Amino acid sequence: MWWTNNMEDNRPIFSMLSALLDYPDQSLLDGLAEIRIALARHRAFPPATRSALNDLVDRLSTASLMDLQEEYVETFDRGRTTSLYLFEHVHGESRERGQAMVDLLAMYEAKELFLTDGELPDYLPVFLEFLAQETPAKASGLLGEVANIVRAIATQLAARNTPYFAAVAALLPLAGEAPLAIPAPVAASVANIPPSREVDGQALDQEWQDEPVSFLGAQAPLLETPQPIRFYDKRPS
Repeated sequence: MWWTNNMEDNRPIFSMLSALLDYPDQSLLDGLAEIRIALARHRAFPPATRSALNDLVDRLSTASLMDLQEEYVETFDRGRTTSLYLFEHVHGESRERGQAMVDLLAMYEAKELFLTDGELPDYLPVFLEFLAQETPAKASGLLGEVANIVRAIATQLAARNTPYFAAVAALLPLAGEAPLAIPAPVAASVANIPPSREVDGQALDQEWQDEPVSFLGAQAPLLETPQPIRFYDKRPS
């Protein structure tokens, strides 16, 4: 039996995991002490998940901001299998991705959340900020719809032995899913396998192209004054 969140209010945790998975800046570093306390107290996390999250916060707390930004780009922007853009794992660059973006954006705007120019709605930190505005039951259900994508990304990150895997894997118990089970010695050994022996990203891509994700309950946008989601597009141009 896996860990369940029992519909606990995860909204503050969604915002904190969103911050941990976004491009690092000084505001993140300033908030790490608060994040550490909140994650330690959250009952939805199994002990192994909580420990891995502490390791990630430790890393973010001890490295320089410049090193963290370089690590972030190397981790998430150098390959499709660890991309935080959810629809990239489903639709690639196909035409279907555009329509999926429109549908997801309409869902955001129905909650009076508007993205600024250059932001993409399928970016995982943006999606988590949206979940932080939803009811616990609705947020858990929506997160469950992308749980297999989340598991695939977390597995790749664990295989590369990066502490960032913890923030992605932590989403699984929040969706009522089985936690990611990759013992540390296995993750460390897999990290040293040559790239050709890594988890087959092309096979994962093909699998997800065959099973497109549908975010249910999207509604037409409300015609209200735009209220941009608070932090994205942080990378220097």
